[in-house]
Amino acid sequence: MASLVYVLTIMSLSISLLLPPLHRQCEAAAAAATTSSFHHVDTGAAAAAAEAEASRSSGGKTRKKQQRPQVEGMFVFGSSLVDNGNNNFLNGSGVRADYLPYGVDFPLGPSGRFSNGRNVIDALGELLHLPGLVPPFADPRTRGRAALHGVNFASGGSGILDHTGQGEVVSLRQQISNFEAVTLPDLRAQLRGDAARVKVKGQDPFQRGYLSKCLFVIGTGGNDYLLNYFNPRKNGTEGAPPLPEFTRSLITKLSDHLQRLYALGARKFVIFSIQPTGCTPVVRAFLNITGAACIEPVNNAVALFNSELRRLVDGARSHMPAARLAYIDSYKIIRDMLDHPAKHGVRETGRACCEMSRRSSGVLCRKRGPVCRDRTEYVFFDGLHPTDAVNARIARKGYGSSSPEHAYPINVKKLAML
Repeated sequence: MASLVYVLTIMSLSISLLLPPLHRQCEAAAAAATTSSFHHVDTGAAAAAAEAEASRSSGGKTRKKQQRPQVEGMFVFGSSLVDNGNNNFLNGSGVRADYLPYGVDFPLGPSGRFSNGRNVIDALGELLHLPGLVPPFADPRTRGRAALHGVNFASGGSGILDHTGQGEVVSLRQQISNFEAVTLPDLRAQLRGDAARVKVKGQDPFQRGYLSKCLFVIGTGGNDYLLNYFNPRKNGTEGAPPLPEFTRSLITKLSDHLQRLYALGARKFVIFSIQPTGCTPVVRAFLNITGAACIEPVNNAVALFNSELRRLVDGARSHMPAARLAYIDSYKIIRDMLDHPAKHGVRETGRACCEMSRRSSGVLCRKRGPVCRDRTEYVFFDGLHPTDAVNARIARKGYGSSSPEHAYPINVKKLAML
């Protein structure tokens, strides 16, 4: 009986997310409740901020004195939580953040990051002292030497499964194919001379001298639940497998993707958990029947995935003996901020900082719509994605925390030193 109640709860969420009348009602209510705390974006200021690109990219005033990078580069795969602009180049994608108020606090202005400022990759790159922002793969300029310190392949709306996503997205499988077919040969050509100087008998000098010193970051999985498993139009509803079975299939598929990267030379992996999706504004808006702070059945689903993901990290050495992995628990880091907001200087844990777009079903910000004044007091910038301040906290905990509740079995700093 309990399992039946659980399934019915999940199905009600799925249906609610797909009913346009409820979208309009919830957005209208949210707009009415938050108007007093919003202000309109100064587009002139944002344009001026965009002029800081050269300074930002070259380690100018926005960075301290340049220190030696702790890793050779960072290659990023996943969904919108780590996408830094790849979807800008997809004409058929409705999942884009290339407009204000996205980027209102970012030196480049609206860049395709689903945040008011940095995403977690930007914040992690700063901690690792990378010399500039990791460029998006889809940008034609991300070739040759521009790719030496890493490339971001992530695509908003994508998932672990090939058929996850709405509209045009780049699947995780294709992201890895892009790395294999385009970036990897490009890097080999660029580093041929350097790699030749570190030849070791029986070993690929490019792999030993470069790839083994890079981080491969994976941030995906949430969309496989919200846009796939909980979406009756996507999975056919009646034919959907039980949640544990679906979760195990996701973990198996993700393991296959990791092994593929390993076969291509990846050795150091950073894997982010799924965030507490049941606490996001978009989910709460459509299923907050009891007034609860979070929709726990949804959180329970992603917590099951996160638990299996942690087990995958424990068992990865049997398939990838030379690999080292760091699991970053974004779920617990964000949940701690939601449960103890005053401790973290947070005031608003349930509402989005920006006004929601009706076209995006309450997920994305309305173009050039109003935005909250103090973004540091909000956990979520839009209906699904964290603010710059939260992304920075996740990166700091993942990079330097000694607690296995944040980074397991080691943190990113230690991983970089291996």
